Amino acid sequence: MNPSFSSYLINDAFGDPGVYVDIRWSKRALLFDLGHNDGLGPTRLLRAEEIFVSHTHMDHFIGFDTVLRVALGRGKILKLFGPPGLIDNVHGKLRGYTWNLVDGYPLVIEVREFHGSERHQVKFRASDGFQPSEQAILPAPPTSGPLFTVLEDPMFTVKAVTLNHRIPSFAYSLEEQFHINVSKQKLHAAGLRVGAWLKDVKQHIWQGKPDDFRFTVALYDEHRREEQEFMLGEVKERFLTISRGQKIVYVVDARYDKENEAMIVALAQGADVFYCEAPYLDGDAEKAYDRYHLTARQAGLMARNAQVRDLAVFHFSPRYTGQGEALEREALEAFHGSEEGGYG
Repeated sequence: MNPSFSSYLINDAFGDPGVYVDIRWSKRALLFDLGHNDGLGPTRLLRAEEIFVSHTHMDHFIGFDTVLRVALGRGKILKLFGPPGLIDNVHGKLRGYTWNLVDGYPLVIEVREFHGSERHQVKFRASDGFQPSEQAILPAPPTSGPLFTVLEDPMFTVKAVTLNHRIPSFAYSLEEQFHINVSKQKLHAAGLRVGAWLKDVKQHIWQGKPDDFRFTVALYDEHRREEQEFMLGEVKERFLTISRGQKIVYVVDARYDKENEAMIVALAQGADVFYCEAPYLDGDAEKAYDRYHLTARQAGLMARNAQVRDLAVFHFSPRYTGQGEALEREALEAFHGSEEGGYG
């Protein structure tokens, strides 16, 4: 199975936190957090039109300026999602610059922050000097216990929980609705070529079109263009396999206490990849607790309790420079070991 999401840490484990998720077969990506991100380069940053911010401490938000500089002058809508205060923080960033020469620029920044049962939304347009406009307070999307929906796309859903970092810190899950795999062998046997038309087929399925839905596609063979009609159910049966979708979870900056642990485990349940901060070794668990952070062992225990497939720890404290392997080992021993997990 070819996965739909290709995800990786933006920096090394001691660098600013952040995860980049490339949505394969499209020119689209998602970005989790806005730490230092120059290394991504303009092409990848421009693909990331939806950005999910955990909170606005400097190491999670300083990269906003890089994204802004790359996007400025582009005809796109940049969407940011995050906790209460994000709108004011974005506005503060924008007010730090002079915008007297951008009146013809088409960039729009749309910011959504979540307050319990409400969603606050504001747009900042370059053509207006990034003055806030179209301010709205809307009902929040559906919730499931402590989890709430941040973005619902035909292909995937992004959910979040609010963790305690002495301020609200959002942790996120990205979950594919289901995975669609195309059998190239069966296509070739039927005399059909792999092409852009298969993206349309996937869109029809994600949008819930019925099996008797008919559609016409343009097929090309040695510079000849031919239109052919298909029925969705027949294409699904002959050429596609539909299976469980991928799940990726991103957790940063949270104290290890009973409430946070329960929410993290619920969010991460069954994830394919669990990206979890682990700034401290467990010998410094008291310091980690006082600083509202996790230890590597705690990350490993929660990963095991959530029955995730793979654990990636990062956001290591510089106090452990040169000891990155020790942090990874402690996390993986707790993840794969037999030690009793759970807060307390």
